[in-house]
Amino acid sequence: MPTTDLAKIKRLILLGRYRFTRKAELERLRDGLLQTDVLESIINASGIKKILRSTSAFRSARREKLYIIEGFTFDGLLIYTKGVITKEFGQETLYILVSAKRSI
Repeated sequence: MPTTDLAKIKRLILLGRYRFTRKAELERLRDGLLQTDVLESIINASGIKKILRSTSAFRSARREKLYIIEGFTFDGLLIYTKGVITKEFGQETLYILVSAKRSI
């Protein structure tokens, strides 16, 4: 049975194979959120809201899937995140890009 994108994202988080970009960290702090809040919201998400095809400024020819996910923390706070799955040292890693915005 093929793995869905959301299942793959959740597994990467559970395996600790995720990174927050500097911008995502700044936005998370600005919104008064903990890293665990962001991770909980992704783990609790029931689906991916949207998948965009974007080109990275760092990869001229490669198109990436940008995942937009909304999910609730264990305390019921709705959080909006964006991320991409990339290869890091030969293993897939979730990069949380523009993340951790309290959804309104």
